[in-house]
Amino acid sequence: MSLIHADNLPPQPWTDIFTDDTCVDRRKCHRTVPMKVLALGVGRTGTASLRQALQRLGYLNTYHMMRASVENPPDCLMWHDALLAKYDGIGQFGRKEWDQLLGDCQAVSDWPACAFAKELIEAYPNAKVILTTREVDSWHASVMKTVYWRVTDPEHRLVSHFSWAASMYYPMLNKFFETFFRGDFPNKGKQVYQDHVAEVRSLVPPERLLEYKISDGWGPLCEFLGEEVPDAPFPQGNEVANFYKRCRTRNRRQMMNAALHAVTMGSAFLAAGATVAFILRRLR
Repeated sequence: MSLIHADNLPPQPWTDIFTDDTCVDRRKCHRTVPMKVLALGVGRTGTASLRQALQRLGYLNTYHMMRASVENPPDCLMWHDALLAKYDGIGQFGRKEWDQLLGDCQAVSDWPACAFAKELIEAYPNAKVILTTREVDSWHASVMKTVYWRVTDPEHRLVSHFSWAASMYYPMLNKFFETFFRGDFPNKGKQVYQDHVAEVRSLVPPERLLEYKISDGWGPLCEFLGEEVPDAPFPQGNEVANFYKRCRTRNRRQMMNAALHAVTMGSAFLAAGATVAFILRRLR
């Protein structure tokens, strides 16, 4: 499977009718709203719930991995380029590129954004920073059951060879785990988590940083952001059982997209062959 770069975005097959993916080329985008919040905690610390909470507070298009994995897969190409620039020294990824990728977002959360804490803080020095945390053993067990399972899922790997969307998401997700988690999440993940928390603390003055547990609810979050507490329960999302179901459903629908594409390509090939044979007969 060859690596696709963001400057060579493949067109979305018209046969991708079983999924609701969009095909926005972020390389053609720019910043349209100010970046206000950088939520730089690693995934599985409540980042999906935080995304919903921030959007409920009016922070437009709060970014989350799901935006790349199931909403606009071409985003994965730019994230992959960002990972290559940071960890392999290939290409450049600075404020211009961040504004292209995140230009319609007032907040960002989850991974892969957390891998770029320093870069995002430098790019958006006026944004407030939230560091979601969780007891490290509980966090590690949760990732092993969810996102690390997704990284190592042979069915996901298989689908990536045929699916337009998975061919962009699967390589990026693997690249993220290889780099951010030093190639060995099961054994090094806990140390990376602790190092990441320490790094974020070192990058931000206390008045710009909120260390936050999702169980704390609306109060500390709204006080930090200067927002009124909504008259609604704090959102809860991305449970383990739902994660499995969503991923399996995604695989199946991408397989259906690929199967339909194969059938139509086969039909087109047969039709082309019949047309050529007809023309050759007429020329005799």
